[in-house]
Amino acid sequence: MLWDNQDRYGAVTRTLHWGIAALMAWQFGGMLSESLLGDEAPLAVALTADHTQVGTILFVLIVLRVVWAALNRDRRPPRRAGLLGHAARLGHVALYALMLAVPSAALLRAWGGERGFAPFGFQIFAPRAPDQVVKTATDIGSNFHGELAWVMGVLILGHIAMALFHQIVLRDRLLRRMAG
Repeated sequence: MLWDNQDRYGAVTRTLHWGIAALMAWQFGGMLSESLLGDEAPLAVALTADHTQVGTILFVLIVLRVVWAALNRDRRPPRRAGLLGHAARLGHVALYALMLAVPSAALLRAWGGERGFAPFGFQIFAPRAPDQVVKTATDIGSNFHGELAWVMGVLILGHIAMALFHQIVLRDRLLRRMAG
């Protein structure tokens, strides 16, 4: 079953969810190892070497996830009523917004900066000469990409905690809908 239905999420939604989760874990693992061990630590170097490429894949998957969620909006399992349902809705909106904003900030920085953007060797934005840098764009990217990513990380931890709360405390089988 590809499409979502009232009982569970379909194969496409689940594949996108868990694929994004795995790549996010990779990205956060790299950033955490860099923060804790330093930029030159072998683990940090290994996990961050492909940060741009992994981020590019993530961004494409996230856009696909947003489109797929919109197409499935009326098919999805119903949300819980009341405060928990409202909090879940707000939490998901915040997660989706940050999943789009974090890579967008990096893209804006690349567009305005000297390094350009060429994931997998395909040039999207050419590097700019130092006198052609768009400082506003690079400032926005530099000031928000990492910071918003950490905020998103906190929301992801909350998302995981709530999924476990539903599974262990409420026993409403919510996690099973996304696990398949």
